[in-house]
Amino acid sequence: MSLSHRPTLSGILLVDKPEGPTSHDVVQQARRVLGIRRIGHTGTLDPFASGLLILCVGRATRLAEYFHIPAKRYEARVHLGMETTTHDRSGDIVAESAKWRDVSRERLEEALGKMVGAISQRPPAVSAKRVEGRRAHALVRSGCFVALPDVQVTVHELRVLEFRPPMFRLAAHVSTGTYVRAIARDLGRDLGCGAHLTALRRVAIGHLRASDGLPGRLLSRGVTREEVLQAAAWREPGAEMTWLPSRELTDEELGLARNGRPLRLSGSADRRRETDEEGPRADRPVRLLHGGRLVAIAEPNGLLLRPRKVLID
Repeated sequence: MSLSHRPTLSGILLVDKPEGPTSHDVVQQARRVLGIRRIGHTGTLDPFASGLLILCVGRATRLAEYFHIPAKRYEARVHLGMETTTHDRSGDIVAESAKWRDVSRERLEEALGKMVGAISQRPPAVSAKRVEGRRAHALVRSGCFVALPDVQVTVHELRVLEFRPPMFRLAAHVSTGTYVRAIARDLGRDLGCGAHLTALRRVAIGHLRASDGLPGRLLSRGVTREEVLQAAAWREPGAEMTWLPSRELTDEELGLARNGRPLRLSGSADRRRETDEEGPRADRPVRLLHGGRLVAIAEPNGLLLRPRKVLID
């Protein structure tokens, strides 16, 4: 199927990425199946990781930034007693220690508890962060020394699911920008024995779950365009972005929004007093809907809503 330069589709596709392919590999597979070039993802999963990858298709690629707002849930397997260059199983071992034998579940949970809340975290050098326009992982692999600055992140919860030293399973509920690999690294250093991830799965982004995603292996095994578009994993983005307040437009307002004209705030109709796990939503962009379909994303500006991204003609 030839790839279209003018997108005829607009929506999001939930994919349950398997271990092995890169996030870009999944995007390329989706482009071939859907026959459209304009597809992007909303957050990289490392090749060794699995789980939810949200693909934005067609005009919905303009919405990718808003999928960074909700918190994410992960499940990970951590190996105590070993630190690697990448802080996961794909890296070279840089330190080993038998001190993991002294780590009890109680001590582990105490150390994890100190990492919950608003914290400063240094991203792994081998990551998708950009340094002067280049990916940090590419610089590291070319022999450059990379020291990324600390970032502020929020860790909502860290919970031990299973403790079988030197391995344990971890559930993590974290803000966007948090690296679970860095949590394992910092935990190992705090315990004095080192640690790295041997498995990582992104379980959910906000209310969107990996279990509802299209199995990623299907994209490379002959699934058709029609089958993808009829799957429950293909979604209308306006209905899914519930972390943003919404406003249902009248027919008159639809014409204004379509042309990028500002709208007056209408009080409770804008659902602007709601809060969620990321805090108050009063200053967030607003979904402008008509008949449940996403028309535009608007920014609050005084007593007005100004359409910022219009998604229909």
